[in-house]
Amino acid sequence: MITVYGIPNCDTVKKARAWLASRGVTYTFHDFKKQGVPAERLPTWQKAVGWEKLLNRQGTTWRKLEPQLQAATTDASSAQTLMLANPSVIKRPVVDWGIGITVGFDEAGWTARL
Repeated sequence: MITVYGIPNCDTVKKARAWLASRGVTYTFHDFKKQGVPAERLPTWQKAVGWEKLLNRQGTTWRKLEPQLQAATTDASSAQTLMLANPSVIKRPVVDWGIGITVGFDEAGWTARL
């Protein structure tokens, strides 16, 4: 079973969900805003893709953080604490394919997975 994690109004998440739907792919959507970040999954995601890739330093949420908080995010543990407190700082979508994790939308990579 495929699970897509993200925020429904995120443009990349919208594009990813539309892409899956257009191919008839069944998936479950986990809304960070309504359901929160699954704390038990974060270490798995970090191990699979690296905390640096999972942390979206290009987004508005990151840019709005206090410089001290940004500077204190230096490892997997501090990144995990930040992601739990600020779900919007996670790069989206995070997709659990059942056989691996991906972050972001990559049409060619997703096509190869299916």
